[in-house]
Amino acid sequence: MPERFADLAALDPDEVVTHSFVRDVPLPSGKTLALVTLDNGKDHTRPNTLGPTTLLEFARVLDEQKDRAAKGEIHGLAVTGKPFIFAAGADLTRVSEIPDRETGKQMAQLGHWALGKLSELGVPSFAFVNGLALGGGVEIPLNCTYRTIDSSVPALALPEVFLGIIPGWGGSWLLPNLIGIENALEVIISNPLKNNRMLKGSQAFELGIADAMFEPANFLEDSIMWADGVITGKTTVKRKNEPGKIERLAKWDIAVGIAEKTLKSRIGKVAHSPYRALELIKAAKSVDKKRGFELEDDALADLISGDQFRASIYAFNLVQKRAKRPAGAPDKKLARPVTKVGVIGAGLMARQFALLFVRRLQVPVVITDLDQARVDEGVAYIHKEIDDLLGKGRISPDESNRLRALVTGTTDKADFADCDWVIEAIFEELEAKQEVFAEVEKHISPEAILATNTSSLSVEQIGARLKNPERVVGFHFFNPVAVMPLIEVVRTPFSNDESVSTAMVTAEKLRKNAVITKDSPGFVVNRILAKVLGEAMHAVDTGTPFEVVEESTRPFGLPMTPFELLELVGLKVGAHVLDTHHNAFPDRFFESTNLHKLAELGHIFERDGKGNIKGIDKRARDIVAGGKTPMTAQELQVRIEDGLADEIHRMLDDKVVEAAEDIDLCLILGAGYPFQMGGATPYLDRVGASERTFGDTFHHPPIRGVA
Repeated sequence: MPERFADLAALDPDEVVTHSFVRDVPLPSGKTLALVTLDNGKDHTRPNTLGPTTLLEFARVLDEQKDRAAKGEIHGLAVTGKPFIFAAGADLTRVSEIPDRETGKQMAQLGHWALGKLSELGVPSFAFVNGLALGGGVEIPLNCTYRTIDSSVPALALPEVFLGIIPGWGGSWLLPNLIGIENALEVIISNPLKNNRMLKGSQAFELGIADAMFEPANFLEDSIMWADGVITGKTTVKRKNEPGKIERLAKWDIAVGIAEKTLKSRIGKVAHSPYRALELIKAAKSVDKKRGFELEDDALADLISGDQFRASIYAFNLVQKRAKRPAGAPDKKLARPVTKVGVIGAGLMARQFALLFVRRLQVPVVITDLDQARVDEGVAYIHKEIDDLLGKGRISPDESNRLRALVTGTTDKADFADCDWVIEAIFEELEAKQEVFAEVEKHISPEAILATNTSSLSVEQIGARLKNPERVVGFHFFNPVAVMPLIEVVRTPFSNDESVSTAMVTAEKLRKNAVITKDSPGFVVNRILAKVLGEAMHAVDTGTPFEVVEESTRPFGLPMTPFELLELVGLKVGAHVLDTHHNAFPDRFFESTNLHKLAELGHIFERDGKGNIKGIDKRARDIVAGGKTPMTAQELQVRIEDGLADEIHRMLDDKVVEAAEDIDLCLILGAGYPFQMGGATPYLDRVGASERTFGDTFHHPPIRGVA
């Protein structure tokens, strides 16, 4: 073992070691295959991971098999995993604790050194991918000579870019040279940025990541037989997507250029990992494997030791751990069963609710509105969505028929009598919401839950006229309902544990992540957005050009600029949100008369026929003209940062949520804040806004890199 790796195992004394168990498999041809099975001794809930001790053992085993190959004792080597699991890559929670850049580089070099031995055995190496394969669990097969895959593999991916790093154990060089530039860009960059999209086994085979695919019933046996054919020369391996000379000359640089432009338009320039990955993929065209691996070492060392990876791991742990154990959630045993759902309203949001409830809960759903025409239109929309799911093959004909039968409409609130859960989704007007709840309460049991999807009104006030206000909760979805994973469950001073528990369990059954918030203006997400949007409109109102405002927010890495967000949610809705927050906190939130005027215009941007932004509409500029105190982008950036730090600190003091982690979880899941920023609070600590506004940091120690 090279001396430089000797101390790496000490970084993770509690590593769950994935052992490399070897057995010889006699082949029909008379040859012998050494089969290495990766197994950490845990069940399927703890996938094989690749820590320092695991890699050192794997390297030792490969060295032993290389010696045996030289003696003619084995004629090939294959690596497979324990049942249903190949390997899930490095244990990133430990990688994030690496103390300096040099140690990070050593971890990259250890992976290359250990996995690289698969191509230096003197005999063919095979990977039999029998289950989940992520990150380093894909780079083991890539370092092999040949690969087979089980058709039932549920997930294969290189998710590193999603987490702020790059495939650093060979993937960035090996994959484009195996499946071509366009396919590699999809797997290494595009898929991670599409909410970490994974490949099924069949998709990986079609891309050329695997050379052969077999059914699960006899996967290992068929793979061994196939390997025997390859070893003896009876089976010829043809790779349809392997790049050729023409692709290297004509397509490679063009594809990289298009990918770079796409990245800049979609995510801006703040995130480091996609661009470092792109550099490596571009270099894979012309550098040899040794140099390609050296470039990976440096890129991985830079990223592992930087701010964005630490923030990504923080965000990853929020989504994977904290979201599954919501802070302040009552005992699930207190939740009441939901056997029928009532939806008040038949507009777009209400229709989306109804579809989600019927699909996930598989219970009757009844919708209502002011007149039968609106009700019929709403039911027809839901039925069409179910038909579309059937047409796409996502549900069976039987399920389609069952779901359609479960959705009904009515104008008679008495039809809500046997509902256990009623949610309203009408327009944002307090009096109207109070009235519909008071009317429905006459017909339902005292224990039935009344939920409101309000985004800004007081949930307590919505239930103020009820005989049983303890059963009222906020249940705030984000649009589009089917896609956005967050629900803010709002607890009023009167909400009892049974109601809140029912809301949390229902959210879980809807496959959503729920965060409990106090009943306060904007709850979490809209209060933060209102702060950003309010500062943006105030800057425009006082003379700062639209473009300067947009430039000021780019360092935050947000998925869109404030004005793009305003157009997305609707300018009238945005104006209402700002007004609500100004009324609640007039000393900290601005109102904007100009935003109401822009709402009458209907837009801010001028767009082409495809909807792409061409620039700011001249009429929008005229509306906001007249401000005399413009700010620079830097001045406004600091102002927004300090405003956010102050507002979040106040929210925590006021117990809107339990901890800063809950703020960030809401922003990541409900507002699209990027993993690389870690939400809001790690970023605000790093740029000094926390210290400037309240003399401390949200996190101790702050979440930052060691570079």
